[in-house]
Amino acid sequence: MPFDTTPHVITALLALGMALAFILADRNSPTSRALALFLVSIGLSIAVTVLVEGPWARRQGIPAWGGLFALPETLAFFFAYEWLLRVRRTVPARNLKTAGPDRLVRIAQILAGLYWMIALAFPEHRHEHFIGDLYAARAGTSRLWFWLFAAPLLVSLALGSFSGLLLLNRRPDRAESLRMLAFLGAAPFMASGLVLPAQQAPLGTAIGLLIFLVGAVQYHVTQGRRAQFLSRFLAPQVAEMVRERGLKSATDERTLELSVVYCDLRGFTAFSEATSSKKVIRILREYYDAVGTAAAASGGTIKDQAGDGVLILVGAPIPFEDHAGRALELAKRIRDLGIALSDRWSDAELHLGVGVGVASGYVTAGVIGAASRLEYTAVGAAVNLAARLCSEAEHGEVLLDQRTIELVAAQSWRDAVRPGEALKLKGFQQPVQSYVLTPA
Repeated sequence: MPFDTTPHVITALLALGMALAFILADRNSPTSRALALFLVSIGLSIAVTVLVEGPWARRQGIPAWGGLFALPETLAFFFAYEWLLRVRRTVPARNLKTAGPDRLVRIAQILAGLYWMIALAFPEHRHEHFIGDLYAARAGTSRLWFWLFAAPLLVSLALGSFSGLLLLNRRPDRAESLRMLAFLGAAPFMASGLVLPAQQAPLGTAIGLLIFLVGAVQYHVTQGRRAQFLSRFLAPQVAEMVRERGLKSATDERTLELSVVYCDLRGFTAFSEATSSKKVIRILREYYDAVGTAAAASGGTIKDQAGDGVLILVGAPIPFEDHAGRALELAKRIRDLGIALSDRWSDAELHLGVGVGVASGYVTAGVIGAASRLEYTAVGAAVNLAARLCSEAEHGEVLLDQRTIELVAAQSWRDAVRPGEALKLKGFQQPVQSYVLTPA
């Protein structure tokens, strides 16, 4: 009776289809690329074993180079551990020592390579006494040969699983945690496909793939919801960082030097009192969209939108060495857009304008709040100073502080700035020297 390969082919196609789906859905993520290669290797391992190695062995025996048939399954172990390493790199170490667990994963990869070396040395024994030979080994037949191949893979699987559990103890991003838990639960089933009898191997592998698929779907659902939410508030670069590293990694509290841009509308209170609420909302929506587009182009992150005021951080959560230059470019765009919009919105009696303030300095930025509501915030003198400078700016005027001027001293912006007045600002004991960004 001919050997029925249909279940094996279906299982191989399932693995390859999952790999294709994951890489298409998340092709820019290093973790997802490693995971896709792992699933491709599983599919190829099943296909090679059943469609190539098996028929070859039945016709003319295993050749001396038959150890090459073990390469796909070796790569499956290798890429699984590579994925684990890449996930580990996305999780902040805090005060934990991570070198040890990382070395365990590398040792697991080396053991997978050792399995392949043994397969190259003893290809016929691998085929006869390891592949699909679990029950025979338990009964005592070919026990030594079975465990010669099984031992490196079992130890590597144990080391990889232990490292994965240590990673979960570091509380990685929730979406990646779901995928990791699913992988740890699925790994024994997927690995069992190597040693279970041919009639049972597809079932074991399929169960493992389906367990992992459940966790992977949860991962992509979480990522999709997160991307939809973040795209409304964060610059594309920040949203990409959150998608690749996780929300917590991207928003951990840290102190760094950045630039703050604050803008608001002149005459907005009187305008809103004399204008219908629908028109006011329409104007605010257009204003926010224009400012948001300008912020995204400069790598800025909108921290606050309150009434007609918008606070933008340039340099957090993504740090930029040229944050001051980016902030000036952003302020110029907001000024130009604001002038154009306010000219269109204003009429003979009601006039709108836009003012912008820019300040630079060290700020502590991070997520605060209760579990039910989190907010990305920034605390520091530069935040207050940008808002105060904005309040002093006239329509179409951009006021800068001294630190911003120092940071752009070697850049072309120096020629576009002139000294302004020394301003007495609320919350600052000494007068603050201002500078004016001249019109283009």
